[in-house]
Amino acid sequence: MLTSVNGAAIPFPFGGKTRQVQINVKPSELQARGLSAEDVENALAAQNLITPVGTEKIGNYEYTVQLNDAPTTIAAIGDLPVKSANGTTVYMRDIADVTDGAPPQPNIVHVGGKRSVLLTVFKNGSASTLSIISGIREKALDAKASLPDNLKIDPIGDQSLFVRSAITGVAREGVIAALLTSVMILLFLGSWRSTVIIATSIPLAILGSISILTALGETLNIMTLGGLALAVGILVDDATVTIENINWHLEQGKEVEPAILDGAAQIVTPAFVSLLCICIVFVPMFFLGGVAGFLFVPMAEAVIFAMISSFILSRTLVPTMAKYLLKPHAQGEEQAHGPSSNPLVRFQRGFEHGFERIRASYSGMLEVLLKHRRGFVIGFFGFVVLSFALVPFLGRNFFPDVDAGQILLHVRAPVGTRIETTAEIFAQVEDRVRATIPPSELGTVVDNMGLSTSSINTAYNNTGTIGPQDGDIQIALNEGHHPTAGYVRKLREELPREFPGVTFSFPPADIVGQILNFGSPAPIDLQIRGKNLPADFAYANLMLRQIKHIPGVVDARIEQSQASPQFNVDVDRAHAQLQGVTERDVTNSLVVHLAGSGQIAPTYWLNPTNGVEYPIVVQTPQYALDSLPSLMNLPLTGSSAANDGQILAGVASIHRTAANEVVSDYNVQPMVEIFATTQGRDLGGVSADIRRIVSANAKGVPKGAKVVLLGQVQTMNNAFSGLIFGLLGAIVLIYLLIVINFQSWTDPLVIVSALPGALAGIVWMLFATDTTLSVPALTGAIMCMGVATANAILVVSFCRERLAEHGDAFKAALEAGSTRFRPVLMTAMSMIIGMAPMALALGEGGEQNAPLGRAVIGGLLFATTATLFLVPAVFCMFHSRRGRTSPAPISGDSIHVI
Repeated sequence: MLTSVNGAAIPFPFGGKTRQVQINVKPSELQARGLSAEDVENALAAQNLITPVGTEKIGNYEYTVQLNDAPTTIAAIGDLPVKSANGTTVYMRDIADVTDGAPPQPNIVHVGGKRSVLLTVFKNGSASTLSIISGIREKALDAKASLPDNLKIDPIGDQSLFVRSAITGVAREGVIAALLTSVMILLFLGSWRSTVIIATSIPLAILGSISILTALGETLNIMTLGGLALAVGILVDDATVTIENINWHLEQGKEVEPAILDGAAQIVTPAFVSLLCICIVFVPMFFLGGVAGFLFVPMAEAVIFAMISSFILSRTLVPTMAKYLLKPHAQGEEQAHGPSSNPLVRFQRGFEHGFERIRASYSGMLEVLLKHRRGFVIGFFGFVVLSFALVPFLGRNFFPDVDAGQILLHVRAPVGTRIETTAEIFAQVEDRVRATIPPSELGTVVDNMGLSTSSINTAYNNTGTIGPQDGDIQIALNEGHHPTAGYVRKLREELPREFPGVTFSFPPADIVGQILNFGSPAPIDLQIRGKNLPADFAYANLMLRQIKHIPGVVDARIEQSQASPQFNVDVDRAHAQLQGVTERDVTNSLVVHLAGSGQIAPTYWLNPTNGVEYPIVVQTPQYALDSLPSLMNLPLTGSSAANDGQILAGVASIHRTAANEVVSDYNVQPMVEIFATTQGRDLGGVSADIRRIVSANAKGVPKGAKVVLLGQVQTMNNAFSGLIFGLLGAIVLIYLLIVINFQSWTDPLVIVSALPGALAGIVWMLFATDTTLSVPALTGAIMCMGVATANAILVVSFCRERLAEHGDAFKAALEAGSTRFRPVLMTAMSMIIGMAPMALALGEGGEQNAPLGRAVIGGLLFATTATLFLVPAVFCMFHSRRGRTSPAPISGDSIHVI
């Protein structure tokens, strides 16, 4: 029923028992009657047949011939004859107990300390996680009506809670950013009408982007919503510039409609170039491979489509709303305003007066810097170069850790521990967990130990379970819990001390971490591949001892093991032949005794009540084989009657030894893996130390072996290379685009001179907030390049206009800085305010996109400074040979040009 849910992949259940007819043979009774388990299995196969024999036609009718070739009840199986000798028949009931039972349980599950059955549901294909879980819940409710009343169905480990909270958090960030941006615009423009026009364009642009994403088959998830939240600050720019330019034309005494037409026509080309600059920086992201591409291509699409929608709205909706909402400005209207009793009006006027004082101070500072422009430019770029010296101290992580309120603990008892003992150890470990985490914060505790009977379940396992000594404990924390990482750190310290000989590790519990590990139980996977497996193990143990001493390395362990306890049964074939026993006889008997007859001759019992076939298995109960003598005394039979009463000890010897618990291969070559995780240190720094250890021990690598470092490290390095080249490519593409638009090679250099400052700001912000360099941070850096370029284009465009009019580069740079101070500051502040909620990592999963927000804020803070100070200075240096170079007083009103 559950498998009918679209996108759900459901393996077989974990835990519980499967119905099976058990024929539990008694070795002593077999030996007394000269029988072996193979005889019982052969008798069962000969006496129990589910085979239709056909039909017979008599007269006008065709009769179905029904043969009693199979017992109709379980009790009747005990009446099947096994052997007849000297007029005496040995029946199944004489040498075995026939029960309606279950096979030995290799996999045990507890939920809240009680035996349970665990059914896991995985996401398959492009279906939404939320829709899959919703469908599973609905089907589970439908199924419950037909199940026994005392059967309780509880959903545990619901990833949709995290996904839904994360999506809600990102959406909340976007709403907060839009509100804060609207307030900022109201302060700068001082017009509620203009603010309404701009605020209306934001949700419409977002809806336009969502429509296109839906048409492309994308879903609303953390990344697409993060892209929309990222775009909120930029979406304001198009509408703001349009409204501001229309207002300027209204202040010149024009009517509303001419002001709209002139204002919109005046800025269409610079606005379009700015749009292309912002969109073009995302082009390299479409060439990212692996998980980085899957995650950030949808984000790039969300931003690009939102920007295109915003540009279209600024050319259509915004002018239309301006026609109906804006009014002509009377000459001298501003001076006619008298004192107002409205506190909001007084506040805005006070803000406006304060802003004008700031602009005057800026103009004075810019004039001083332009006079000493050469020293200022050299000093600025020197500061940028020195800032890059902080990069090695940032550290590198693939993605930030996310606190999903879940802990996954993998426990490995000594290799070879039986499942019953493993269950006892797990119970003690869970008691320790309950003592560490307060009851008010501890939710559900689920353990899953041992190997499932299905290889499908083993394929889905990503925690490193290889035998009955292994298992996982899933811990869910309640809302309002303390940081999950703190509990993990505490358990890492306490559990090894409390349980010596038991290995503990903490694989990723959240859906994001599991995806980033690509099915591996740890982000660091050091593989030693070679044909000489004992030598590979010796080298791996040498490496493990050194890796454990690396600062920041935790959960370091070797996945494979050569310590699995084993009994070697060595049959003396010549002696056995004299006794009438062959190797095949010994093999078949041991298989039936130890593994069950289902391994070599599966037979079934057809239940006439429900029409379901159930396996019938002949096997010696495990409790009857609890010592080495009981194994050596197992009876054997062969083709000769003279061998009746022969036992295993009569033809074989048994030796205790150790063997491989699991054998792992890579391209046919045996492989030993060292898994490790990081704690309190970045993945890049730890991987660099591991590489140094590998290089230092290169001479000790076994002959023909190869040492390879994989896991998140390799994926992270590939993603970083792609993003860094993408960043450089974005700068080159921006430069070439501006060259085409400006028909100049020097002015585009002036524009891109602000970009190194943006990179320096990103480095300082990440360093100040203790944020490692990661894929989201690099994505934010790429995003920042486009926004910083757009602002620089506005300043340089005005510089070129003023320079063309009077030919004085100094005066042109000073006028451009003063005139463009407000729109540049508005654009930058809109973006910074829009990124603030994301940078603060509010809500579930907010840690994932926080580096992106911080990188954008840091880059824009420095890029805006560079745009307002460095760009005019560089422009003045490049054009100082044209016209006057000495400072000249600014007379007349500045022309308002974007």
